[in-house]
Amino acid sequence: MVEDFVGDVLNALRLILQGDPTVLSTTARSLGVSGLATLLAAPWAVPVAWVIALGNFRGKKIVKAFFNTLLGIPTVVLGLILYLLFSKSGPLGLLQLLYTPLGMAIGQSILIAPIMISFGTSSIEATSSEVRDLAKTLGASDLQVSLVVAREAIGGIILSIVAAFNRAFSELGIAMMIGGNIANVTRVLTTTIALETAKGDVALSIALGIVLLTIVFCLNLVVNLLRRT
Repeated sequence: MVEDFVGDVLNALRLILQGDPTVLSTTARSLGVSGLATLLAAPWAVPVAWVIALGNFRGKKIVKAFFNTLLGIPTVVLGLILYLLFSKSGPLGLLQLLYTPLGMAIGQSILIAPIMISFGTSSIEATSSEVRDLAKTLGASDLQVSLVVAREAIGGIILSIVAAFNRAFSELGIAMMIGGNIANVTRVLTTTIALETAKGDVALSIALGIVLLTIVFCLNLVVNLLRRT
């Protein structure tokens, strides 16, 4: 049993080092879909976080609690909801998003937006109070105060975006239900790992798992280094 495991790991490393076409194409597809999902979510999720953090409105705690609750939504449940919306008989069936990379990206963007909003709100709130008081003491205008807060909170905002990308990159439910795991079209790292493991190709599954973990680790490492500089 141990010998089989060691052999699978060695074969997995060989696939990576030799640039196996399946490993490369699946990784590129995963990066593309999750990157697009992040680009779709960030332009509106970050401003929402900004408004929640700096705004003073009735129901603010309820809004924050709502987005915090969405952090725990099961991806398979969200995938089911989106499947019903995107299917031919669904209200968005005419858009033909089901079993497409764009449909997967839209689904993942909905999944990760609450991460950007919740983490971004916390980052802005953590820096805004003292910074705003100091800036106002020095006679800064509201616009200048907002710019100072943005500069101080940028590290936390970037971290929230990276965390959201990692969530999209490593999720399975939406990718499987909306993408359909179609070869050379919507098959990404997580769905391929599930498929190849079921088929018994453990070496390929391990290779893809190593790639997935390496990318996530490297992204987090870069962000942590940037925050320290």
